[in-house]
Amino acid sequence: MGWFKRLKEGIQTATRNKKEAPDGLWFKCKSCNETATIKELKENFYKCPFCNYHARIGSHDYFDLIFDGGKCTELFTDLKSKDFLEWTDLKAYNDRLEAAHKKTDLNDSITVATGKVNKMPLVIAAMDFSFIGGSMGSVMGEKISLAIDHCIDVGAPLMIISKSGGARMMESAFSLMQMAKTSAKLTLLAKNKLPYFSFLTDPTTGGVTASFAMLGDINFSEPGALIGFAGPRVIKETIKKDLPEGFQRSEFLLEHGFLDFIVDRKDLATRIADMISFFYTARA
Repeated sequence: MGWFKRLKEGIQTATRNKKEAPDGLWFKCKSCNETATIKELKENFYKCPFCNYHARIGSHDYFDLIFDGGKCTELFTDLKSKDFLEWTDLKAYNDRLEAAHKKTDLNDSITVATGKVNKMPLVIAAMDFSFIGGSMGSVMGEKISLAIDHCIDVGAPLMIISKSGGARMMESAFSLMQMAKTSAKLTLLAKNKLPYFSFLTDPTTGGVTASFAMLGDINFSEPGALIGFAGPRVIKETIKKDLPEGFQRSEFLLEHGFLDFIVDRKDLATRIADMISFFYTARA
């Protein structure tokens, strides 16, 4: 037995139960293999204190980091996924939903909250990879749609934090329909001159990348995030060629014009406040 306990997906602190919990007190970095305490990791914005690797975190962790004093109000908490197709693969979809809820205490793979950043209003829709891989289903599409309506009602910008494996296969075509639904709905923000910030984190893939994740007025990411449609292995097998080093990582995408900038997590709240201030000044 080693000197650390390996983490499950993501990081969680003990302050809330709607996070991605560690197995113990230790974190072993997936990048440099150094070991740190969970306390050290949390105090360093959930980044490895040795190599700055950004560990995966959940929606409520982002809310704590971004909103003033971590204070926010969660919206649309009553929406839950439903197995309307009576889908069964290795197990029934209802069983998967129940297991995901029990594991995370979340109702679905996205959580919407409203609060203030440097005293300016912001609505954030953040994904949780721990809930069926952050997959996009009908509830995700509806929550984003309702978040857009709320932004228009209160005159606040929208930020979506993507962390997803793509469309949820257990909802079949209904999950794919969310790509068109959310993309079309985002045009209402533009018509009302409200900004949409798309924050792509590790990983952002599949139908999420192919729709709203790439439609921000500002598209930005964390260091080292995997961003793409199909995975590198699938692409390599399809084109039968070796891929460039760092292909589909945020630094590669920034270099090739798919991202506006990359932000270290410790600077995230400040950069968001700067963006809100800039767009509000532009509107005046």
